[in-house]
Amino acid sequence: MGKRVRVSRPRRVGRSVPLKFTVSDAMWAVVAPILDDPPREPGQSGRPRWPARLCLEGILYVLYTDTPWLQIPLRQLGLPSGETCRRRLEQWSASGAFERAFRLLVSQLDDADQLDWSRVIVDASTVEAKKGARRSRARSKAPRQAVFI
Repeated sequence: MGKRVRVSRPRRVGRSVPLKFTVSDAMWAVVAPILDDPPREPGQSGRPRWPARLCLEGILYVLYTDTPWLQIPLRQLGLPSGETCRRRLEQWSASGAFERAFRLLVSQLDDADQLDWSRVIVDASTVEAKKGARRSRARSKAPRQAVFI
């Protein structure tokens, strides 16, 4: 029999599909004024802070992949540590910056008809239900109609 000749395909270099949690330049242009950190005070020592954009990508990675904060593959992805990302999310949440950025992005996507509101899920699992515990007698004071962001 004849000898088989292997035809090699050219190797692909880099990713052909962008990762879902990366922040595009267009998205960053919208949220940068809200999430960007102020510069350090003169004379303040210590390591320089991670850029806000990389911290946001780390936060989105955790939310998208459901990975615990301390298991972010920081070296492979070039992201800050999970603790840094968690701390930055906490700071942005406490100052209200994260909610403002989220509302701004949602409103822009809604204006461009890029959101499918029929797929929205309202999660009410914030209250623990212990085994054998009595039902709570507390009732919600919220109106019966749905509340949108």
